[in-house]
Order: sequence, then C-alpha cells, then structure tokens
Amino acid sequence: MRLAILLTLSAKTAVAQPALSGSEFDSYTQGKTLFYGFQGEVYGVERYLPNRRVIWSFLDGNCKEGLWYEQGEQICFIYEDRLDPQCWVFTQSDRGLIAQFEGDADTTELYEAEDINEEMVCLGPEVGV
Repeated sequence: MRLAILLTLSAKTAVAQPALSGSEFDSYTQGKTLFYGFQGEVYGVERYLPNRRVIWSFLDGNCKEGLWYEQGEQICFIYEDRLDPQCWVFTQSDRGLIAQFEGDADTTELYEAEDINEEMVCLGPEVGV
C-alpha cells in the first residue's frame, strides 16, 4: 500500500516552482504531520508544531525534537541529537511539498507522500535496568 501511494508522485517530474519562503513554509506545515517519500519508499515523518518546532522520525519509533529556521532560500533544521543544520529547499507542487537537500539537484530529494493512513509513533525514552 505504501509503495503504491508513494509512486503516485515523482518529484523529478514535478514542474519547477519557486522556493517557499519561511512564512510560506510555516503557513503550509503549521499543525500538520507530513510523511515524506524517497525513491518510492517511505522515508520519514515530521510533525510541525508552533514556534517553528518539529518532531522527526524515520518511522522507527525514535523521535527527535528540533526546530527550523529560514536561511536564504533554504529551510534549515536542527535536532536534539544533531546540531549541524540540515538545510533543504522546499517547493510546492500540485501534490504537496518537494524538498531538495541544500538545493542541489544531484542530492537527496524528498516528496510529501499522500495520506498513507498511518500515525506518527514516538516510543518513550530507552530505559536501562
């Protein structure tokens, strides 16, 4: 099911759109939980909270809190376990967001997956004995 849904959108075939500004990105994502695909597979999920805060997961139950900020045409993310910014250029197609890592056409390109009928699951902290 996931694969079929994700294959319905190919980011490479999307018409080039201008990069979203920070305010446009915030307006689009605020209060949403978006699933992202990469090469026909589910890549991860991100929940967008007030004040540019986010929670990211690779769908493994391990969630990382972070924040985002605008830097030129890029939207950059910093997470609790990784303080070096991860910057993306976001554009919007008729099927959702497309995120290109550092705006480089030869690097990772993620696309917003359609509703895959799953919820974001964050497991509690790992507790030792």
